[in-house]
Amino acid sequence: MKNKIKQSGTAQITLDGKSYDLPVYEGSLGAPGIDVRALHKHTGHFTFDPGYTSTCSTESQITFIDGAKGQLLYRGYPIEQLAEKSTFLEVAYLLIHGELPSQSENAYFTNIITRHTMVHDQVESFFHGYRRDAHPMAMLCGTVGAMSGFYHDEAHVTEDQARNIAMHRLIAKLPTIAARAYKYSVGQPHVYPNNELSYAENFLHMCFSVPAEKYKVSPTIVDAMDKIFILHADHEQNASTSTVRLAGSSGANPYACIAAGIACLWGPSHGGANEACLNMLREIGTVDRIPEYIARAKDKSDPFRLMGFGHRVYKNFDPRSRVMQKVAHNVLEELDLKDPILDVAKELEKIALEDPYFVEKKLYPNVDFYSGIVLSALGFPTSMFTVLFALARTVGWISQWNEMLEDPTQRIGRPRQLYSGAPARDYVDLSKR
Repeated sequence: MKNKIKQSGTAQITLDGKSYDLPVYEGSLGAPGIDVRALHKHTGHFTFDPGYTSTCSTESQITFIDGAKGQLLYRGYPIEQLAEKSTFLEVAYLLIHGELPSQSENAYFTNIITRHTMVHDQVESFFHGYRRDAHPMAMLCGTVGAMSGFYHDEAHVTEDQARNIAMHRLIAKLPTIAARAYKYSVGQPHVYPNNELSYAENFLHMCFSVPAEKYKVSPTIVDAMDKIFILHADHEQNASTSTVRLAGSSGANPYACIAAGIACLWGPSHGGANEACLNMLREIGTVDRIPEYIARAKDKSDPFRLMGFGHRVYKNFDPRSRVMQKVAHNVLEELDLKDPILDVAKELEKIALEDPYFVEKKLYPNVDFYSGIVLSALGFPTSMFTVLFALARTVGWISQWNEMLEDPTQRIGRPRQLYSGAPARDYVDLSKR
């Protein structure tokens, strides 16, 4: 990775009457960043930024977000264009390599991912070690971490080759492991991958087919699954991506790094948003109760919050939600489901797009609102929602991990702190306490 940021000026900070000049760097898009790497060396001070919300932890060329404009770019390409015209494996190639594949590159990449879909047969014993009611994310996290015990670095390959093999394996095997976790959780026999199917269709086949009968999924459903994967593939330096980079900065095994990302994603404040949205729809229950909950959402003294509306990053319409809105409508029309929860979702969507309160505050339906509806319509239980998120986001994680290893400026992550505990004191013998 060649660093492309350029110094555009300096920022001056004054401490104890003394001034210090700090370099200001700019990337190709977005706000500039003040370089504080030498701040402690020259001033004896650290910056204080809980959650790192004002800190650039790295330079990256993968994903760009402009929350004010409602813009998401993968390697410069708008997410709307990729979701409409590309496939998930094309997007995976783009995120990893920086450019869209040629026809021959796409054929080679698709073939190599397809041929890596099987997992070691001994991995099956892992699932039998879990309780039947184990959460699918627990199974996914544990099994992906255990892959490091099956795929050791080969002595006869270069470092670049070893990284490529690891990335190919992770993209190829995550659907197999995720589907196995689902099958185990519902008590059905596992289904082996079918390499004649596309990436998304193969995943649906492993999740929903049974040995007793033939399974055929409609193109509309396959397209919906592929688009869900594309929309969730990467999202800049979020909590789980930062976790993968932090773990990778120590030189940890790539499978362990991805397992760390999965563990972070499991948190309800990160990957569990679409599950929380669906639970909210179930709480509302029926269309006639919507006015009551809308009134509660507008009441600042009421702790109730409408889930799936607005976004921490996007202060405008989430660009992914525009794609998912169309996908949701196509899936619901295709399946023609009679479910009161879906009726609630449709009415809430209509209100959020028309009600002045929601429009003024820009509380538009976000990607979690629509993806929860779609995944529920496809037959996935809410416990699988974050698993599907992790499956898709693995592509982004390994792209970020690979970029980090190629960045000559990267060092092992080591955040600082403001210590507020007891000052230095002497030990008091137990008999005198």
